[in-house]
Amino acid sequence: MRRADRLFQLVQLVRGRRLTTAEFIAERLEVSARTVYRDVADLQLQGVPIEGEAGVGYRMRAGFDLPPLMFTGEEAQALVAAVRIAQPRIDAALAARADAALSKILSVLPSAARAAAESLALYAPTFEFDPRARSHLELLRLAAESRRRVELQYVDLKEVSTERTVRPLGCFYWGAVWTLAAWCETRESFRSFRVDRIRELIVTDTAFRDEPGKTLADLFRHNEAAAEAHRNANAA
Repeated sequence: MRRADRLFQLVQLVRGRRLTTAEFIAERLEVSARTVYRDVADLQLQGVPIEGEAGVGYRMRAGFDLPPLMFTGEEAQALVAAVRIAQPRIDAALAARADAALSKILSVLPSAARAAAESLALYAPTFEFDPRARSHLELLRLAAESRRRVELQYVDLKEVSTERTVRPLGCFYWGAVWTLAAWCETRESFRSFRVDRIRELIVTDTAFRDEPGKTLADLFRHNEAAAEAHRNANAA
């Protein structure tokens, strides 16, 4: 990697995180920590407002910006692939924004890179996405982002219908279906709901705050502990 490219990537790593250690930067750029210290010092001398010190970490002072990014042909192809795969499988509003963002990126690429990206021989067949489920996915995504409780009518695989009040934590795609991960206030535990089996939902005006034991991070830890217990049981 050319030094100019390395310095550019270093700036991107620092500005994309609250605090970035030299060890993290060195691993990502495949250089030594000593090289990172030297590069940061050079950038600071050039007026790039990187704050921090060796052994602690670095951050970018607020308000700093760079000229528009330029993607390589391979990076542009990766973006085209990601959008083609995602568009039929996400909610309509997000799909439209993905298409708009990709158009903006392609419009500023050199003609050769743009042609290579647009001619990428990778396609995603149309995904049969039930319109109601797709609409519900958007509402659940927005509710999770805004921390709003959701009331829903859910029909499980045994065709048993229940009504729940949940704290939506995140939506997950499993290759065939979307599920909602949530803290269920009705059952007082984590629950997973298939989006295509939600019959009705209402995003309420009632906000919720993250509480210990009820967050997405807690759910990940809970699932990891369950998986570890399962592995230990099989190994016994």
